[in-house]
Amino acid sequence: MVRSKFDDKQESAAGNGQAVVLSPQERRAQGSALRDLVSREAQGGWKPPKKRRDPIEVLTASNEGRMPELVPIRFGRMLQSPFTFYRGSAAIMAADLASTPNTGLRVQACGDAHLLNFGGFATPERQVVFDVNDLDETLPAPWEWDLKRLAASIVIAAQYLRLHENEATRAATATVRAYRERMADYSSMRALDVWYDTIPLDRVQAEMSGTSDKRRQLVARRIQKARQQSAVENVFLKLAEHHGALPKIKDNPPLVFHPSEEQAPGMQTQYREALDTYRASLPEHVRVLFDRFHLCDVAVKVVGVGSVGTQCLVALFMAADNDPLFLQIKEARASVLEPYAGASLHANHGQRVVAGQRLMQGASDMFLGWTAGVNGRHYYFRQLRDVKISAIVEGWDVDLLTIYGRLCARALARAHARSGDAALIAGYMGSSSIFDDAIGEFAVEYSDQNQRDYRAFVKAVREGRLEAQVEDNP
Repeated sequence: MVRSKFDDKQESAAGNGQAVVLSPQERRAQGSALRDLVSREAQGGWKPPKKRRDPIEVLTASNEGRMPELVPIRFGRMLQSPFTFYRGSAAIMAADLASTPNTGLRVQACGDAHLLNFGGFATPERQVVFDVNDLDETLPAPWEWDLKRLAASIVIAAQYLRLHENEATRAATATVRAYRERMADYSSMRALDVWYDTIPLDRVQAEMSGTSDKRRQLVARRIQKARQQSAVENVFLKLAEHHGALPKIKDNPPLVFHPSEEQAPGMQTQYREALDTYRASLPEHVRVLFDRFHLCDVAVKVVGVGSVGTQCLVALFMAADNDPLFLQIKEARASVLEPYAGASLHANHGQRVVAGQRLMQGASDMFLGWTAGVNGRHYYFRQLRDVKISAIVEGWDVDLLTIYGRLCARALARAHARSGDAALIAGYMGSSSIFDDAIGEFAVEYSDQNQRDYRAFVKAVREGRLEAQVEDNP
């Protein structure tokens, strides 16, 4: 057995009853030693396990507890392309990832880290930052799972854009390289510096625009549009209308509608119990602000792809006649990672999402909080459209896709470094391209698996085993 100086250091400290504090170099050496257990090359490629569960069964099982009238909309959105199918089938990939090699190093994982679950949003200080912005599935889990899902999403997006296979591979590999290099940076940084690090919007604009005037104008228009759409007065005009003294949310079925008492039994008490629990979950200073508002209306609002069918609501609060606050209330169910990574430490899944979001994001919405409904469901709250900027990939070339993939990778590395040991992870990945190539190979081969699963899904819809409702303007 080969001993190292950090083995001696650990034993000496333990014998003296002292806490073991290893240098970044020593922790990177420990990470490098993990290659003896799981080689970097072993992370590459994809071969479905012999007893892989039928993907249609997984999708059907994931509908349990959803609003049945909305499930066809969910499947209709997944039916659009292999890319939208991938976005809505996190449960399928979670099971697949559990069969792949990992180092045993765990972080607070996103659980659904595809490239469209990253984007811009406003911090409480009103700065716009780029970060992971959908954490419904967050849970402590192997760090490799998030990175593999991100890399595979790059390849699948490239296929959606009809880019060449070699371009898709290069974009995915560049994404992994950006994660590896940024994690190496974090491995040498002070803990507080890692925690304070953010990706400001001006850096995103600079990288996405490059030297192209056309791209610079495109990015600027996209940001300006997001700012306008998220302005309180614009959201109010689009979503609300006056009925007597109090405003109400406009019905636009089947995407926006007022729930029945059976669907939302808390209506009878104006959701008093749920709002009291939510209020208690807020920091004291935010409670003071929240108490200025009173509830006016609540409606179901269908959002996303994977979330369709779960109870997603929008609530309108008013502090004065011209002072609205819209909060999005999303049902939080057990993470798709739980069967493979272990149960959440939080009894309330809304609290699980909130805790994970605060761990992974550089800054989080000040109204982020959780509650439980009288129906036994768990929920979390956040502001609706608070300068939320999402990527629109249509028309992208390989350069834009690669740049965006690198931005996502850097945000993911920072999120992982906040809860995990950056030096151990960086030490395992190393300074060569071996790990990049391995995950790139996995991404390409898993994109083929996604294509096969998508074809099986389309067949199930055509045969009537699944019902899909295709919207005119999803």
